Amino acid sequence: MDAPLRLTMAVPEDPVRYTDTVLVDDEQRLHRGDVLLHPDGRWSTSKGDEDVVETVDGRDRLITRSLQNWHTHLAMQLNARDFSDGYPLHRWLEEAIFPTEARLNPMYVETGARAAAAELLRTGCTFAADMYFHPEVTGSVLQEAGMRGLVGGPISDRALPSHDSAEDALRDLELLLANNDASDSVQYAIAAHSVYLCSDETLLKAKDVAERHGARIHIHVSETRKEIADCHERTGRYPVEHLDHLGVLNEGTVLAHASWVKKREIRMMAEAGATAVHCPSSNMKLACGGTLSMPPYLEAGVDVRLGTDGAASSGSGLNLLAEARLASLVQRHDHWDATMMTASQAFAMATRDSQDWVAWNLDDIRMHPRGRSDNRHLANLVFNGTDCLDVWAQGRALRRNGVTLSIDERAAASALNDAVESYYEDVE
Repeated sequence: MDAPLRLTMAVPEDPVRYTDTVLVDDEQRLHRGDVLLHPDGRWSTSKGDEDVVETVDGRDRLITRSLQNWHTHLAMQLNARDFSDGYPLHRWLEEAIFPTEARLNPMYVETGARAAAAELLRTGCTFAADMYFHPEVTGSVLQEAGMRGLVGGPISDRALPSHDSAEDALRDLELLLANNDASDSVQYAIAAHSVYLCSDETLLKAKDVAERHGARIHIHVSETRKEIADCHERTGRYPVEHLDHLGVLNEGTVLAHASWVKKREIRMMAEAGATAVHCPSSNMKLACGGTLSMPPYLEAGVDVRLGTDGAASSGSGLNLLAEARLASLVQRHDHWDATMMTASQAFAMATRDSQDWVAWNLDDIRMHPRGRSDNRHLANLVFNGTDCLDVWAQGRALRRNGVTLSIDERAAASALNDAVESYYEDVE
C-alpha cells in the first residue's frame, strides 16, 4: 500500500459575513444580526467593516454547527437502500453483503465514497467516522471534498476483499496510522469488525497496533441478542466486558450500536472514556430487537454520538438530521417518557465537537412558525427538516445556495449508477 496522498489546500485568512441572520452557538443560544464565520471555526459579531471573503444575505438562513456522523460505511452507497430489504442482520451480511463485497476494488470504493460524501454535504454533515475497505481511498475522497473524517480500515478473520488475512490488513493499516497527523482533517483508525468476526488474537494485535500509533479502534458491539449470547457462550463474558478484558476498551474507542448491554458494561465504557454510537434507524430496519437506551448512558456519563450506519442498512440514508429526529422519537417511545431526548438534546448529540458551520433554509414552510422570539428553530429543524443551503469548513465554502461546490453531485450519481452495473452482477 502506498502512503496516502496528503492534500494541502490554502485556508482563507478572512471570514465570511452573514447579515441579518440567526446563529445558534455551541450552547444553543440564539444570536441575531450580522455575524462572521472564521476559518478556524470561531464566530463573532460583525461590525460591518471587516475584510471578508464574501457577504451573504442571511435573512432567510439559520446558522448552526454542522452535523457529525459517528458510524457509517460510506462506500456501501454502492449497495442500494433496498438492498436485501427484509433480511435480518446476520442473513443480510452472509447472503447479500459479504458475497457482493467479494468483488470490491478501490475504484468501486472511490465511486461509492464520493457519492456518499455528496449526500452528507447535501444534508449538512461535514464529518464521518467511516469503517470500510481501502480506507486510503475514502480518506482521499473526504479530503478532496473539504470534509473531516475518522477513517477506519477493517480487520476481521473473514470477509476481507482487500486482504488475505487480518494480519495483512493490519500491516497495511500501520502505514496509514504512521502518517496520522493531529492537524489533518482526516484521521485514520483501526476498524475491528466485531467480536464475532475477530478472534481474540486479532483483537489483541489490533490493540497493540493502536497503542503503538496512538490510534482509535472503531468496532461494532452488542448489536443483536445473538451476538451477545454467542460471545457469552464462548468467553463467559458479554461483548463490552470481553473487550475490556482484552484491553481493547480504551479512551477514544468507538463502539457502534451498543444496544444489548448491561449497566456494568455501560459503566466500563464511562470509566474507559469510550464513545458509544446510537444508530436507531439501522437497528430498527434490521430488526435487531432494540436500540441504545439513553438513561443508563446519561447516568454513567458516557460520551454518546449519533450515526446512520451505511446507506444499505440505514432507514435514514446518510441524513443525520433525520437520524436525530428518530433518536428523539425512539427514546420517548421505548421509555414511555415524552420528556426524553428533546429536539435540543438530539441536535446537541448530532453536532457535538463540530468545528464547521451550516446555513439552513428558513424560507421553508416546514420551519414555521418561528415563535415570537425565534425560539422554535431547533425543534422545527429536527422534527420537520429543511434544506441545507451553505456549508463552511476550514474557511472553504463546500456548498452555497443549495449547490455543492466541492463535489459534482450529478457526476457522482452518474458514476455510481455506472459502477453498480458491474458491481451487482446478477443482483437487480
